[in-house]
Amino acid sequence: MPVRLLRSHRSALVAAGTLLSGLVVAVPLTAAASGSGTDWGVCLEGSRDRQAVFDRAAETSGVPKEVLLAVSYMESRWDAHGESPSTSGGYGPMHLTDLPALAQDTEAHPDPLGKGDGSDQERTPQQREEAVRLGEVETLRTANDLTGIPVADLRADAVANICGGAAVLADYQKAAGGADELADWSAAVGRYSGAADEATALKFARQVFSTLSEGESRTTNDGHEVTLAAKPVTVSEEAVGRLDLADSEAAAAVECPVALGCESLPAPYEQTGDSIGDYGNHDLADRPEKGSVDYIVIHDTETSYNGTVRLVQNPTYLGWHYTLRSVDGHVAHHIPGKNIGWHAGNWYVNSHSIGLEHEGYAANGAWYTEAMYQTSATLVGFLAEKYDVPLDRAHIIGHDQVQGVAPANVAGMHWDPGPYWDWNHYFDLLGSPIMPDRRSRSDIWTVKPDFQTNTGNVMTGCTTAGVACPNDRGTNFVNVYSAPSTDAPLLPDTVVGGSARVSNWGPRLAAGQKVVVNDRTRPDWWGVWFGGKQGWIQNPDEALLPSDGKVITPKPGTTAKIYGTAYPTKASDYPAGVTPRTIAPLQYTIPTGQEYVVADAEVPTDYYKANNFNCAAVNGVPDCIVISGDTTYYQIWFNHRIAYVMAEDVTVTDG
Repeated sequence: MPVRLLRSHRSALVAAGTLLSGLVVAVPLTAAASGSGTDWGVCLEGSRDRQAVFDRAAETSGVPKEVLLAVSYMESRWDAHGESPSTSGGYGPMHLTDLPALAQDTEAHPDPLGKGDGSDQERTPQQREEAVRLGEVETLRTANDLTGIPVADLRADAVANICGGAAVLADYQKAAGGADELADWSAAVGRYSGAADEATALKFARQVFSTLSEGESRTTNDGHEVTLAAKPVTVSEEAVGRLDLADSEAAAAVECPVALGCESLPAPYEQTGDSIGDYGNHDLADRPEKGSVDYIVIHDTETSYNGTVRLVQNPTYLGWHYTLRSVDGHVAHHIPGKNIGWHAGNWYVNSHSIGLEHEGYAANGAWYTEAMYQTSATLVGFLAEKYDVPLDRAHIIGHDQVQGVAPANVAGMHWDPGPYWDWNHYFDLLGSPIMPDRRSRSDIWTVKPDFQTNTGNVMTGCTTAGVACPNDRGTNFVNVYSAPSTDAPLLPDTVVGGSARVSNWGPRLAAGQKVVVNDRTRPDWWGVWFGGKQGWIQNPDEALLPSDGKVITPKPGTTAKIYGTAYPTKASDYPAGVTPRTIAPLQYTIPTGQEYVVADAEVPTDYYKANNFNCAAVNGVPDCIVISGDTTYYQIWFNHRIAYVMAEDVTVTDG
């Protein structure tokens, strides 16, 4: 494993600076370099307007304000989070890192399901212990040393945090040899990322200077208008050649966009016992680039990046395709896309998906960095194009959208990446924003609460069971109530109920999901069909967008069953010697007259039989084979998750 660079490793950092300084061509500075004995009190005094604070911090520290703004945007999008750390232990707009041991909330986020074909695996106590992050000390303590600003203020106060971050950048630049031009700051920027290797630092610096070139403007989560004016920066021909060479060499070993420089950390495919059925941690397959991958599943890790990649390299554990690090967006590639990872807890979804684990903690509300969002979106865009996966919320899904494969699995299905994953921003980065696609009157509506201002959802258990979660941060969902009033109970799900626990996905509609609205007679409350029941959504801020599409409804006088897979249903579909899969309807049904939105009308009906190590045939029965059937299924939006219905049970009409 790469070793994190320490402050005392000056020679290594100078070498890194030599590599990084070729990234951009010269652009004049806008602030003079600061000397020794800087009066940081000057930075702390004055207007608390965030734009003014960045200007003041740049003037005090000598860091160009463009660099300061671009670095902060890549880390936090200029948001303040009070005393709440990010996933990777960063605080405030400058993401000053002081990495605590972030313990898992095992009650709110159960241990991972296994393969999803009935052979669930449990994480051992030793693996849990291995997965807990060890404390580290990083830029926050450095900022304290340089400025004398108290650690508590650097964590919780946005003004102090920005001043402290500017001090660290200035100190890093001093170590790299000073600065005469904007290009010279690339070494300090790369080091500020906290990347464990020079290549990843270089990628982060390139992201920062790309942001600087394009410019950004937004309102922060606490109401500050901040703008980074575009200042075009051109990558030098020498740097392009060096980057292309390095990236091409790295790309040969991984399935990843060249520009991301992904690391290869293969998941082991090994026999783990005496039986040919004892193996891990994924399955061999030969999925083509077009037609067999239908979903990209977004997970969070519930442990540190280092703990996660150790787990995926354990043949007795589970396997997924990629892990993304929070602090700098670094990507590790584990399983080729043609093979099947064990990550979603549903074998049908596993066999049709690629899984991405993002370093994160869903329960405690830790925030995700912009570096990780941007890297993830770049990777997903690459994979979606390669495998022909639609860029919509029916196919780019959270682990929390995957149904149980059978009734016994439903209650334990996961709910990550959780309510704090910004789906709206993510799809903006994917170039496929969540937006209305129909102007005329429609009964189909797409959920899109404004993540930044959607702070009113009551949840409990983020840090302590039964205690209310902080209400000062955005969430990605709207609650579904049992009656048109916030005093009414949340609509109880048939299996998991309707509690307000942060882990309870039951009464939630997340950004990008589609729903049929059946009652709009009240100005602020709309009736919806949800999970086989009548529910109500509060819609004062126009959190629903008119949408096009088709709907299914049970055939007259009947109810429709819900399924967690689209397996073949006939015994004759299965080859001799292969036991047909049990197609068990879930605990839910769709009553007569209710309508649900079709998410995909072309669902493959198949089962991938993979039971034996190295696909060994047993008694002449082949393994690693796709078994197809002619039963037609539709994928629908049902409750918080996707689900499948059989075409023979429903009627399809325009919404």
